[in-house]
Amino acid sequence: MSARLVVLASGWGSNAQCIIDAQKAQLLDVQVVGVVSNHLDAFVLTRARDAAIPAFHVGREEGEDRRTYDSRLAHVVKALKPDVVVLAGWMRILSNHFITAVDAPIINVHPALPGEFAGTQAIERAFAERDSGRVSSGVMVHLVPDEGVDDGPVLGTTVVPILESDMLEDFATRIHQAEHHLLVNVLSQFTTTISQLSS
Repeated sequence: MSARLVVLASGWGSNAQCIIDAQKAQLLDVQVVGVVSNHLDAFVLTRARDAAIPAFHVGREEGEDRRTYDSRLAHVVKALKPDVVVLAGWMRILSNHFITAVDAPIINVHPALPGEFAGTQAIERAFAERDSGRVSSGVMVHLVPDEGVDDGPVLGTTVVPILESDMLEDFATRIHQAEHHLLVNVLSQFTTTISQLSS
């Protein structure tokens, strides 16, 4: 039986799209059962609707504390009965309350290698170090067991060179391409293992 995936994304949704495309091309034996965004105008919601996937906006209400928001978010996600939750450009730190409530493995893709450039603007920060001698950065996919930022157990990595001829946009494009490829490969392996364990 195909693994049930719920994708959380905050913006453009290119990583979500690569999952949708891989599912359609039967490169991933998964069923994307929902896409959730914390921004009403996030293009990822349009991508989901175009693919006939249920799309949900769960925005933070004015004055709402983190735990209350995460409780509402967890309620939406858990109702979709995911086998795996994928953070594909989700720009909020999830609390332990959410992680415990959802009770499913959570996987995140981050545009940097383990131990480097945790948090936002990872691509820009890596590129800014080119003048100091940095010649590469990369991408990792990892589990999210707690509230740590981009530091969970690593499932896969890819090194991406910074070329002398690169503009930031060139480097960012290659990083995003590496994200898409690595995310699909890791999800394929991870969901296959889940399917074997549940059969």
